[in-house]
Amino acid sequence: MRLLFLTPYLPSPPQSGGPRRLQGLMSGLAQSHDVAVLALVDPAKDQTAAVRATREYCGTVLTVPNNRYGLTARQKRALQLVSLASPWSFERLVHHRPAFQAALDALVARERFDVITAEFAQLASYRLPHGPRLVLDEHNIEYDVLRRTATADRRLDRKVYNAINYRKLRREEHAAWRRFTGCLTTSARDEAFVRRECPDLPTAVIPNAVDTSAFRPAEAAPEPGTILFFGAINYYPNTDAVRYFLDEILPLIRQRQPGVRVWIVGQSPPEVITSRASADVIVTGLVDDVRPYLARASVVIAPLRIGGGTRLKIVEALAMGKAIVSTTLGAEGLAVTGERELLLADTAQDFARQVCRVLDDGALARRLGAAARQAAEARYSWDAAVTRLERFYAALPALVAPVLRDSGGKPGPAW
Repeated sequence: MRLLFLTPYLPSPPQSGGPRRLQGLMSGLAQSHDVAVLALVDPAKDQTAAVRATREYCGTVLTVPNNRYGLTARQKRALQLVSLASPWSFERLVHHRPAFQAALDALVARERFDVITAEFAQLASYRLPHGPRLVLDEHNIEYDVLRRTATADRRLDRKVYNAINYRKLRREEHAAWRRFTGCLTTSARDEAFVRRECPDLPTAVIPNAVDTSAFRPAEAAPEPGTILFFGAINYYPNTDAVRYFLDEILPLIRQRQPGVRVWIVGQSPPEVITSRASADVIVTGLVDDVRPYLARASVVIAPLRIGGGTRLKIVEALAMGKAIVSTTLGAEGLAVTGERELLLADTAQDFARQVCRVLDDGALARRLGAAARQAAEARYSWDAAVTRLERFYAALPALVAPVLRDSGGKPGPAW
């Protein structure tokens, strides 16, 4: 098959969860199919290395600068205010650029594709050609993430803004599902959102996965008392999780384990996080390879209170055979069980207690780590995810007219 991916960034080298998913699926598909990508990119950043890395498996790599990437905090707030007066969500205003539509039109005019996959609902608003099968990959149900943010946020201005914006995004996301031939989600929970609204739309759960040969248990023992959080720190659910851990959980841990050291690893940490750095709270920013930090950690934490989809950070920690402590929401959508592959806790007191259990009990940490690795090998390899995706693509009907779906009708196939 000839496959075209429309993406909000180049997939390689991956620096956060979204690019990791793209790279895992696209590079796996490229072993048997012809893969092309059209991506929005930040014009302020040199894309040479990213284009070169993506071309290792993509025959066609086209980029379109997006001048709404890399906004300062002040510029972002100004655009959010503008979006309040717009019928469109902030996410659509950021990602819908006329130059991208022009590049897409030119590409499909000169090349034929069997499947076009739009990554994220933010890229679902573009005018797409008739003929190819059209697939939307929902890394998260985006409006549900914003709904949860609006519910959880304590700041009134953010709560009001997100309450308005998520309703716009919900309307856009529901409309997008009706325009596509099929829809991918990362979890059964997210698939249920789609099927409730569009029961006749073919769907498939393609889980976030991991290269289990690259992410594997380290031979050296972890460093005692070392706690790791990793992910894109500028993503608000991660920012909230780190703040929650540092402000409410870490002081409780230090009452029992005064010598613990916390590593916060991930791109673009905001000032609200960097200001909390100290000799025992190390904020690294972006790193080339997260595996050495995973190998060092005695426990990996996912204290998320907001989010959707599934967390690649947990999948990668599973593959590394790490002891993991997560909120129930953080582990949502993953085929893991508390006390078997990881520990779960939903209050600050319980989370601190579970972290201390791991730090105090090496046998428990090793048991959790062994079960975690087994789960990664059995359920979360990219090979299995790619095979499932290939079957879904092949089974979709060819699109010869616009797809318009009501919310009624008989349920379509769930793959």
